[in-house]
Amino acid sequence: MDETRRQLLIAGSALAVAGLGLAACSSETPSAAATADPSPSSDPAIGAKTMGTITTKDDVQIYYKDWGPRDGEPVVFSHGWPLCADSWEAQMLFLASNGYRCIAHDRRGHGRSSQPWDGNDMDHYADDLAQLIEHLDLKGATLFGFSTGGGEVARYIGRHGTARLKKAGLISAVPPLMLKTAANPGGLPIDVFDGLRAGSIADRSQLYKDLAAGPFFGYNRPGAKKSQGAIDWFWMQGMWAGHKNAYDCIKAFSETDFTEDLKKIDVPVLIVHGDDDQVVPIDAAARASAKLIKNNRLIVYPGGPHGITDTHKDRLNQDLLEFLKS
Repeated sequence: MDETRRQLLIAGSALAVAGLGLAACSSETPSAAATADPSPSSDPAIGAKTMGTITTKDDVQIYYKDWGPRDGEPVVFSHGWPLCADSWEAQMLFLASNGYRCIAHDRRGHGRSSQPWDGNDMDHYADDLAQLIEHLDLKGATLFGFSTGGGEVARYIGRHGTARLKKAGLISAVPPLMLKTAANPGGLPIDVFDGLRAGSIADRSQLYKDLAAGPFFGYNRPGAKKSQGAIDWFWMQGMWAGHKNAYDCIKAFSETDFTEDLKKIDVPVLIVHGDDDQVVPIDAAARASAKLIKNNRLIVYPGGPHGITDTHKDRLNQDLLEFLKS
């Protein structure tokens, strides 16, 4: 998608969502982010920037939002596929209102960040996160990763350690390994991910609508109460992602083995997962991760789907706050 078309899509989608009364990213468009001062304010109460960009060592612009008091304990959020930082907005608003400094970035190729042709893999994702944390000079931070973002958090720790961290959390997260292999018989067959790739090539717009209207939020279950707003919100974020970037990310989140990364984690970890997650089944994910991480607490949401950041946001907000305070 060229830049003109991308800008038109963002503007048109933002107007549509505003008409529905949803909270959208329209106040933080790429043009605004590009002119924002990326340096954090020294004043914790007045004039603090709420968004900005950094440029990575391989010349990729990473957009981030920075909410809450600048002297608050930092909490950093990594989002899922094919979404952006805004998918964490319910948790960020809640925790920032409780005194935490909440930071979330758009992964390379997603949202308002650059769309590089190469480097759409977990090592680059983790290194981008490390450069953002270093740029903001965060210390004693807690990292929360949802779905693909959980892999990003695990790989960050595997590559960069925990010197700047206090805690971590894996929410509906993909580690240790999604793909079924001889060593991981509980994983999903490659056909599942080939199907995502085929759907992306054929009609990714419809793919995102189908995922949101079906398994992601559990709306395909009998008696489920659908939110058209949530479906539209998922689709819009997905369409902001670069086509090639989102396509490559399927391999990154499904085939990356995080086993050794998880074994290196030496800070307390909260693991939260729904036991009816049809996207990242709990047994090969959360329950397997809990066996590899030294110091963890596993919370299972009965009947919870994959997208618990929305469907179970009130409970999740409280669980995250309790973990941060513990």
